[in-house]
Amino acid sequence: MSKYDVIVLGSGPGGYVTAIRASQLGFKTAVVEKESLGGVCLNWGCIPTKALLKSAQVFEYLKHAEDYGLKIKEYDKDFDAVVNRSRNVAEGMSKGVQFLMKKNKIDIISGYGTIKPGKKVDVDGTEYSADHIIIATGARSRELPNLPQDGEKVIGYRKAMTLEKQPKKLIIVGSGAIGVEFAYFYNAMGTEVTIVEYMPRITPIEDEEVSKQLERSFKKNGIKIMTSTEVTSVDTSGKGVTATIKTKKGEETLEADVVLSAVGIKTNIENIGLEDVGIVTDRDKILVNDFYQTNMPGYYAIGDVTPGPALAHVASAEGILCVEKIAGQHVEALDYGNIPGCTYCSPEVASVGLTEAQAKEQGLDIKVGKFPFSASGKASAGGNTEGFVKVIFDAKYGEWLGCHMIGAGVTDMIAEAVLGRKLETTGHEVLKTVHPHPTMSEAVMEAVADAYDEVIHI
Repeated sequence: MSKYDVIVLGSGPGGYVTAIRASQLGFKTAVVEKESLGGVCLNWGCIPTKALLKSAQVFEYLKHAEDYGLKIKEYDKDFDAVVNRSRNVAEGMSKGVQFLMKKNKIDIISGYGTIKPGKKVDVDGTEYSADHIIIATGARSRELPNLPQDGEKVIGYRKAMTLEKQPKKLIIVGSGAIGVEFAYFYNAMGTEVTIVEYMPRITPIEDEEVSKQLERSFKKNGIKIMTSTEVTSVDTSGKGVTATIKTKKGEETLEADVVLSAVGIKTNIENIGLEDVGIVTDRDKILVNDFYQTNMPGYYAIGDVTPGPALAHVASAEGILCVEKIAGQHVEALDYGNIPGCTYCSPEVASVGLTEAQAKEQGLDIKVGKFPFSASGKASAGGNTEGFVKVIFDAKYGEWLGCHMIGAGVTDMIAEAVLGRKLETTGHEVLKTVHPHPTMSEAVMEAVADAYDEVIHI
């Protein structure tokens, strides 16, 4: 039996990052992976979807070339080529992870792994042991009973990235990050898109003003949005698919070529040996302490299988923290109140901290500032004036409570707010930090200035 210090079950952005950090700390490390290195994020999620979205963005630029004083007589899309580019990007990144595994002398054990009592992992009949076993098996598309996926007419996000034929009509159920990103992509490529959202507004976890702005932008681009609406059943017996929906007005039907179910995720915790070992779960999640130890000594869990936000960067941070704690380093528990969320549709959405509504619910006395990109020189020059930056501060102490952005490139801007909050920056300090001009990022400073009644450009 092969013996390791650390075995990581799963090689997504939680698993492979954990393995690399463990190796850096001197642990003899192995990763168990049943499919492709990099997991869902790298192969079927974060990375390839961004490649698809970039193709859609370039296509939109071609459509609006005349807005920039350019004339392009002929242009078209090649849906297959767009999908192939996305797959090639994912493949290249997966090879990069293979290189990192080799560089850090991490053993890759290919196959389906299940944990066993006595700190053992069984991979297709071969047993391995380790002092520390870290579960990082991630999640998959969640299926609703009234929306069973057949992989052809009712699909999940994975199939949505590799459709052989572009649908003429697409219904997307759910308007979280996955739903709105695919809505933007397919709409930009020429598909007639309808979003069906159970909650009263799209991107329901975002600040309400952000949701309203995204809805306006989407509707302007021809996306049909139905909120406070539920899909009760689907009929796939015909040529396409007919969805029966329930609205405030009553029941009606929608027809499309394909329905994309984007209603969240289901953790991959079945059939991996949790019951045999005695690891406690609750509501589809593995329960862990602040340093990702389960109730059973020597077994840990990170990423989507635990109660924290199901985000790639969270899984990576959790894995690093977990192995540093195992190594005896002094580490602090992760601050889940300062985790940025990013959605890569167009316009992009990024946020961190409390929304305005959440701050008011907590009874806080707040200052709110907002700066529209329509007043930004860089946004105007780039033709990207949709959206705004919104900031929320505690009126008494100047604490940066939240930051919410919608617009071009805001997913690259949100880190300023995350870092500022980590360093306990006050509104006054942000306001007096010189931001470069002309940039999109100076909108952060301007929004803070608005909160403190010192704004110059609006």
